[in-house]
Amino acid sequence: MRATVTAHKDYTISKIDDRVYGAFLEHLGRAIYTGIYEPGHATADKNGMRGDVAQLVRELKVPMVRYPGGNFVSAYNWEDGVGPREQRPTRLDLAWHTSDSNAVGVHEFADWCELVDTEMMLAINLGSRGLDDARNFLEYVNGPTGSYWGDLRKKNGRADPFNVKLWCLGNEMDGPWQVGHKTAHEYGRLANEVAKTMRAFDKKLELIVCGSSNADMPTYPDWEREVLEHTYDNVDHISLHMYFANRDNERALAEGGTPEVLAKNTANYLALNEKLDRYIATVASTINFVKSKKRSKHDVYISFDEWNVWYHSNKQDRKILDGNDGWPHAPRLLEDIYNFEDVLQVGLILNTFIRRSDVVKLACIAQLVNVIAPIMTDPKGQAWRQTIYYPYYFASVFGRGTALQLDVNSPGYDAVHGDNIGYVDVSGVHNEEDGTISFFAVNRHATEAIDVDLSLQGFGAATVIDHQVMTHANLRAVNTATEQTNVAPAKGTGAKVDGKTLSVKLAPYSYQMIRVKV
Repeated sequence: MRATVTAHKDYTISKIDDRVYGAFLEHLGRAIYTGIYEPGHATADKNGMRGDVAQLVRELKVPMVRYPGGNFVSAYNWEDGVGPREQRPTRLDLAWHTSDSNAVGVHEFADWCELVDTEMMLAINLGSRGLDDARNFLEYVNGPTGSYWGDLRKKNGRADPFNVKLWCLGNEMDGPWQVGHKTAHEYGRLANEVAKTMRAFDKKLELIVCGSSNADMPTYPDWEREVLEHTYDNVDHISLHMYFANRDNERALAEGGTPEVLAKNTANYLALNEKLDRYIATVASTINFVKSKKRSKHDVYISFDEWNVWYHSNKQDRKILDGNDGWPHAPRLLEDIYNFEDVLQVGLILNTFIRRSDVVKLACIAQLVNVIAPIMTDPKGQAWRQTIYYPYYFASVFGRGTALQLDVNSPGYDAVHGDNIGYVDVSGVHNEEDGTISFFAVNRHATEAIDVDLSLQGFGAATVIDHQVMTHANLRAVNTATEQTNVAPAKGTGAKVDGKTLSVKLAPYSYQMIRVKV
C-alpha cells in the first residue's frame, strides 16, 4: 500500500502559536496534591513541589498552564488560597464531591510555573460569583502596590505583580452540570461586562470566553453565535472542549468481542479527529459570521483549552462522584491509564491542531499530572511518562514554526465520523530559524504497512536528521511504575531522501516523527 504527500515551502497554513501546546491543572483528584505538590517527597523543593514531576514537565516545554479549573473554578473563592497556609479554610468542592485544603493557591502555582518555565493562564469564577470578584482577583494578581489588593499580595509574600496575560471568563457555562450554569444570553451579558471591566484595568489582556463544552451539546453552535454577539469586540478567544473515547471497545472487551469487532471499533475511534476538525471549522465559521454581522475589524480565535482521551477511569470514579465516599481530599479520580491505541489518538488530535493553526491559537491538554494526564505519580514514590506523553512531547518540542499545507493522497476507509478517512494522517511544520521540517504521521491501518513518498518542493537539498517510531503489537499495552518504557519511541530506520523525495515506511498502527534538515 502506498501514499503520496507533497510539501511546498510557499504553501503554508499559518505560523503556529506555541501556546497550542499548553496544558491544564485543576484542583481535581491528585493533579495538585501528590501530583505537582507533595511536601516530604524525596524530590520536593522548599515549596513542597515535586522535583521529579517538574523535570518531566520541563522536558515537554509547556508554554502555559490553565488553572485552577475546570468545573472546580465555578464555585472557587480565590481568596481561600492566599495568605498563611495555617489560616486557609478547607472547602467542600461540589464539582467533584471532594474537599480541598487550599494549601496550593495562586502564589504557590505561580512559583511552580516559574520552576517549570511556563506561563499562567488563570480562570475566574463566573458560576457562583461575578464581576466584582473577577475585578478583585485581577487586581490582586496584576495590580500595583499602593492599592488595597496590591498591598495584600505584597503582605502575602509577592510585591511584584504576577502580570498574567491570559484569563478565562468562567468554565463550561453552557453545561447544566456547572455550578452557576447560564443560558447563552445570561452568560454573554455577564462575560461582556466582566471583559469590559478587565479591559479598563489593562487593554493588553487576552480574554477567553466560554464556547461549547462539546460538539454534542444541544445548544451548539448557536451558543457560540449568541455569546459572541454579546462579547465579540471585547474578547480574543472562544474556548472549545472535546474528549475522546473508545467505549465501544470497552464494552466489546467486557463481552469477549471478536478481533474483527475490536478492529472496527478502533477504526471508528481513530477517525474521531474528523469530528474534531468539523467542530473547529463550524466555530471558525461562526466567528466569521459574527465578525461580519458586527462589521468588526477585530479577530477572535479558538482556545481549545480542554482536550484528551478520557474514558478508562469512568467506572472506578462513580463511587466518589456519586457522593458515596464522603468528601475525600485528593482521591484517585479520573486516573486514566493510557494505552498504545491512545498514542495514535493523541497524535491525530495534535495533527489536527497543527492543520488548524490559522484559527486554533491556544490549546490545553487536560490534564498534566495524574488526572487524565501524560504524567503519573505514586505518593512518596516515582513519577513516570504515560504512553501519550510521547506524541505530546514530539509535537510540543519539534512542532514549532509554520504549518505546511500538505497535499495528501492516501487510501482510506469509511467510519462513523466520515467517509474515505485516510489511513495516513500527517502534518508538517517548517522551522525556518533552524532550517528543519518536522513531519508527524499516523498509520491507521491495522495490518498493512504503508510506503509514503513525500515530495519536498522549494526547500533545496534535504537530509534526514531524526526518525522516531512508536508501535506495539498490543494496542492495549500501557506504561506503569515498574514498566515505564513498555510503550516508548524507538529510533526509526529506512527514512531517506532521494533527490527531492523523502521516503518512509509507516508500520501498521504506528505514530512516527521524521525530521529533515533543509
